[in-house]
Amino acid sequence: MDIARCLDTIDRLCLRPFPAGPGWSDVGRAGPGYFMAELPAGEGEEASWETSRETAAEDADACKEAVAGRLHERWGTVPAWGTLTLRVRGLRGEEIPEPWASLSQLADEAYVWRADGTGRWVALAVADRDPQDAIRLLAVVTDTDPP
Repeated sequence: MDIARCLDTIDRLCLRPFPAGPGWSDVGRAGPGYFMAELPAGEGEEASWETSRETAAEDADACKEAVAGRLHERWGTVPAWGTLTLRVRGLRGEEIPEPWASLSQLADEAYVWRADGTGRWVALAVADRDPQDAIRLLAVVTDTDPP
């Protein structure tokens, strides 16, 4: 786990201009008003069986907590923010703005801070909802307020 590298990526995304259209950046998905970066969270190959997936989840969660600890020091301690409500609201037909709609499909909870002096929000989460997808540590940087 490379906490310094994770923090550096978040810091760069807090200052970088957002793309005009949806697509991919050097760190992951991006679109108007947001970046969704995949951060390094552990070591080894992608999980191919359940025990490896459990280890990957543990590694990603440990890295999330370590990075979150540094961001709590920087921007204040925040509780974990559950995304279930966003998924339910989306299922009921409410339009949930990006990147929050995607984040709610990928992760059950996130830490969310307002990045001082940037006008941006930073969310940190482990994408582990889809058992067919790799477990990933995500950092979301956006100028869209959480719904």
